[in-house]
Amino acid sequence: MLVATALGRIQGANLEGVLAYYGFPIPMPPVVTTEHHPASLPDGQFVLKTLPIYAKCIGDGDGFTAYVDTADPTESANVPQEVREAVNAMSQTPKHRNSQQKSVLQSKLNKAGYRIIYTSKDEILARQYRFRLRGIDAQEMGMQYGKESQNALVNLIAGKSVMVYVYGQDQYDRCVGDIYCDGVFIQEQMLKEGHAWHYKIYDKCKEFAKWEMKARDARRGLWASDNPEKPWDWKRKHNVRNEASDNLDKTWEWRRKPHNARHQNTPIQVTLCT
Repeated sequence: MLVATALGRIQGANLEGVLAYYGFPIPMPPVVTTEHHPASLPDGQFVLKTLPIYAKCIGDGDGFTAYVDTADPTESANVPQEVREAVNAMSQTPKHRNSQQKSVLQSKLNKAGYRIIYTSKDEILARQYRFRLRGIDAQEMGMQYGKESQNALVNLIAGKSVMVYVYGQDQYDRCVGDIYCDGVFIQEQMLKEGHAWHYKIYDKCKEFAKWEMKARDARRGLWASDNPEKPWDWKRKHNVRNEASDNLDKTWEWRRKPHNARHQNTPIQVTLCT
């Protein structure tokens, strides 16, 4: 007992040294695993790999904006001509930041849904996408636990690239899909830790329902409250225009819109729920 107490007071790096000195094994930190593993999807659905995600682009616990490098074969052949011309013109403008011409060209790129992202080694032309996590609904920022839900998603994906397995687009032109980051299925973690609701109106995935129930039983996250308000009820009450309050069309989130032909034959692997 005294040994355990003493070890508990030692910082991690020093503790490893002590254990190694006496020949004891060094414990490894827990690894987050996922029960969800990708499976084949029908034709017409596709996968996107994002650049590292800015924390400020994560609006809440179920949606975010990210960028995809146009050097990706699925993007490179589909950059509009006017965007290519603007990029070429920018490369010929003065390098100082206050160049008015450069600002005008950058604005033209932004309106077309593109952005030049500067790194320490390169300049990347990237396309902007807005994403909605399939099958879950998180507390809004104006609600109790809204900020905590947003922070949970920030902790999972901010500063990292993610793989988005896209099922379709919603009525706001957001790509609705499953999100994987470092091998972790993000919806699974959000549900298991009580950071989001299973969006049963639009999704019938049994695993999602199971993960939400586990969090409820353990009173994790938003379930620590005895009677948390449902985000779709809150949005309707506050007349927030979104997927829950616009109408009760139960097919909108999975309504598949024609996408660029470049994706039609792209082999992908994503999760299917039964």
